[in-house]
Amino acid sequence: MNGDSQFSIVLLAMLAGAIRVSTPFLFVSLGECLTEKSGRINLGLEGTLVFGAMTGYAAAYQTGSPWLGVVAAGIAGAVFGAVHGYICKLPKVNDIAVGIALMLFGTGLAFFLGKPYIQPQAPRLPSLPLGAWSDNPQLQTALQINPLFLVGLALALLMWWAFRNTRFGLIVRMTGDSAPAALAMGYSVDLVRFLATTIGGFLAGVGGAFLSLYYPGSWSEGLSSGQGLMAVALVIFARWNPLACFGAALLFGAAGALGPALQSVGVTAGYYFFNAAPYVLTLLIMIASTSPKRALKGAPGELSITK
Repeated sequence: MNGDSQFSIVLLAMLAGAIRVSTPFLFVSLGECLTEKSGRINLGLEGTLVFGAMTGYAAAYQTGSPWLGVVAAGIAGAVFGAVHGYICKLPKVNDIAVGIALMLFGTGLAFFLGKPYIQPQAPRLPSLPLGAWSDNPQLQTALQINPLFLVGLALALLMWWAFRNTRFGLIVRMTGDSAPAALAMGYSVDLVRFLATTIGGFLAGVGGAFLSLYYPGSWSEGLSSGQGLMAVALVIFARWNPLACFGAALLFGAAGALGPALQSVGVTAGYYFFNAAPYVLTLLIMIASTSPKRALKGAPGELSITK
């Protein structure tokens, strides 16, 4: 196999991996983007993601329908988001501390309730063979697209448009930028943030269902590998822009696919180092984001990290 052929295989493998690996990042980051746009941070999305993965897998196994599993995962995530939103509206409550507590609670509860579902096989989500027109097996594999990826893309476009052109988007942005202004206009800051946090939790739960029902397509206690927390860094990197969240999710996905892509052409040296690429990327992003000139550029004014 010549160098050009190997390079093509690696690129196609990274394309396929970027699409697969980026989907949970995309849903969690969009949920966190909406939450932070309203002026609240939810660091508990890691626990929401894991609990959504367990709930989706269990529901799919019990009902025989992976799509019912996705719905159940979203509902479970919404419940966690609602709990976070309700607690954070209480006086003198720190949203970061609440998020960390719910992250630990969500992962612990998922591990406890999910033990009976580690071995059973639940039905997997289907994929769309968008590469059927090609005779290249690598390209066909790369273009096996799960519908949730397309839903995430559409959702990113919808959120970007809604923040700029709808009354709902204006209210969310106003609540996140200036709570006194929202109150002066007659809007309930607590209600807006509660709804934004609940919807954000729903999206994180759907991202968890993708992990357990499509890629890697099983339920285990180490399923998430910190993707929920990395998605928070992704939102900062994307400067609270839903379309930029989509691009950043693909970047994180490609970083996560680097190790398997190199292994597909026989490069095994440093395999575990390449598997750490998403974590290294997260660290580099956080270091780059500490610049005093641009660290919080575009951040909603009511976020606790801006005060």
